[in-house]
Amino acid sequence: MTIKFVAALAVSLATIAFQARADVIKVGVIAPMSGPFSAVGQTWEGAAKAYQKLNGTTVGNHTIEVIYRDLPEINPAQAKALAQELIVKEGAQYIAGLYFTPDTLAVAALAQEAKVPVVIFNASTSSLLDKSDFLLRTSYTLPQMAVPVAKYALEKNIRNVVTLVSDFGPGLDAEKAFTTAFVSGGGKLLEAIRAPLKTTDFGPLMQRVKALKPDALYVFAPGGPATYAMVKAYNEAGLRPAGVRFLGTAETDEDQLRAIGPDLLGIETGMFYSATHNSALNNAVIKALGEVAPKAIPTVQLANAYDGLHVIYHMVKATDGKRDGVKALASAKGHSWESPRGPVKIDPASREFVQNVYMRVVEKDPSGRYVNREFRTFEMQPDYGRTQNASK
Repeated sequence: MTIKFVAALAVSLATIAFQARADVIKVGVIAPMSGPFSAVGQTWEGAAKAYQKLNGTTVGNHTIEVIYRDLPEINPAQAKALAQELIVKEGAQYIAGLYFTPDTLAVAALAQEAKVPVVIFNASTSSLLDKSDFLLRTSYTLPQMAVPVAKYALEKNIRNVVTLVSDFGPGLDAEKAFTTAFVSGGGKLLEAIRAPLKTTDFGPLMQRVKALKPDALYVFAPGGPATYAMVKAYNEAGLRPAGVRFLGTAETDEDQLRAIGPDLLGIETGMFYSATHNSALNNAVIKALGEVAPKAIPTVQLANAYDGLHVIYHMVKATDGKRDGVKALASAKGHSWESPRGPVKIDPASREFVQNVYMRVVEKDPSGRYVNREFRTFEMQPDYGRTQNASK
C-alpha cells in the first residue's frame, strides 16, 4: 500500500503543474455530509462559505477551492481512502474536517507519508497530534474542556460525582481529566460508568446514578442520537429534582437546543464557544452564515471550521501557495488571532489550540429561543491531556 501510494503520488505531481498555472489550491474536507451527523457537515460547509464571504476566496494570487467528501459515520478504512483520493486524484494541498478520532488516526499515517497538512475540525482525543507531524487542530481536546468544568464544580461546593462517558478515546480522555482535577481538588468520585459508543438507552444507567446520590453527574456523549438519549434519560430518571446537577461539554450545542430545548433548561456545560458569544466578529460570522447557508446551525462546529479555514489561508500565505507541508506547519506554530470564540493561539510545541473555556447555562432569551449563556471564563486553557496542570 505504501509503495503504491508513493507511486500514485509521484504520478499525480504531473497534475500539480496544471494547478499551478490555474493558480487553484484545493482544500479537501472529509465531513459527515449525510447520516446522523449531517448537521455537522452542513455547518462546516456553511462556515467555509462564511469565511470566504468575509475574507475572500484568494490568498495573494492563489484561489482557494474547498471540496468535500462524505463520511457519514466512523469508518477508518473509508477515511483513509477518501484522503488518498483527495491527495492523489484531486491534487488537494490541504486536508481538513474529520469528525471522529478513529477516522483521523487512519489519515495520520497518510499525512506523514505525503507531507500534507491536515487541519482537524473536530476529533478531540488528546494524543491525536502525536501520530503525525502534519496534524493540527482547530477544535479542542476533551481534557481542555473537562478540567475547567471540574474546577467549576469544586467552586460550587460539589463534593462527589459520578462520571458517565461514551467508551472511546474522547470519552476516556474526558473521564480521566475531569476525575484527576476533581479528586486532586478534594472531590470524590463515586463511580465511573462507561457506555458503549452507540448506546441510545441510558435509562438503566441513570437509575444507577440516582441510587448513588451524587451531587453531580459529569457526562460526555459524541453528539447526535446518543446525546439526545442521555439528556432524556437524565430527566426521565428524576435526577434534576433529586438535586443531581448535570455537567458536560457539548451536550447543549445549538443543534441540541433546537431539537430538545426544554429538556436542557438549566443544564451547565463548559465549552469554548456559544452562538451568543458577544463579539463583533462572532456577530458578523453568524450573519454571514445565515446569508450563505440558511439551514446551517451555528454550533461550536462553526468556530472549528471557520478557524480551520483561517489557519489554511495563513499557511497558504506563508508558503506563497507552494506545496511545502513542513513550511506550512512551521508557520502555524505559535500563530495567534481573534476567533469568533475569542482569542486563540496554536501552541508552538504541541500544535494544540490554546483558548478560553466558558461555563454556560441553558436559558430562554427574550425572544423565546433556548441559548447557552456564558457566565464564567477560564482564560486561555491548554490541553490538560498533556500536562494535567490545573494551575490556571
